[in-house]
Amino acid sequence: MPDDAWIGEAAPYLTPREPGQGDAWTAEAASRGRRGGQRLLYAGEAEAPEAVRVALGIATGERAVVRRRLILLDGRPVELADSYYPLAVAGGTPLAEPRKVRGGAVTLLEELGYAGAEAVEDVSAGLADAEECALLELAPGSAVLRLLRLTRTAGGTPVEAARMVMPAGRHLTYRLPVP
Repeated sequence: MPDDAWIGEAAPYLTPREPGQGDAWTAEAASRGRRGGQRLLYAGEAEAPEAVRVALGIATGERAVVRRRLILLDGRPVELADSYYPLAVAGGTPLAEPRKVRGGAVTLLEELGYAGAEAVEDVSAGLADAEECALLELAPGSAVLRLLRLTRTAGGTPVEAARMVMPAGRHLTYRLPVP
């Protein structure tokens, strides 16, 4: 495995945090002797891209709550992460406010009665657009991986569609537990 390889585990990002625990990304990076961080770029209502609208089951023109974050590793941008929530789930909650959410989004969703029971990830590749190049410090025409993760409750209610964009030139391996 290359020296810049990153092994990511999805479970910590889908599991509510214990009181007093920091965010999953910072903890995962620290466990590998690295420094993880994130910068909140936007939080509030917005129209969702088509793939997100379809995943969440919201109509064209219907707004959603979005939290846009730039994910950092050792001070360098490594991912652009946009999490979308239906207004019926997140409207009027701390998810719609431009500040850190105590315990993280997954913890808050569980407290609101929307515990995730299933996550489906769709991965594709493409070229970064101008904004992605600027935020991720990529050269124009750079390839990126795009991951769309839909989280649903046990009853099948979609509660979050997370859209992540990662530079394709960096190696990433996911580790998943086998039940």
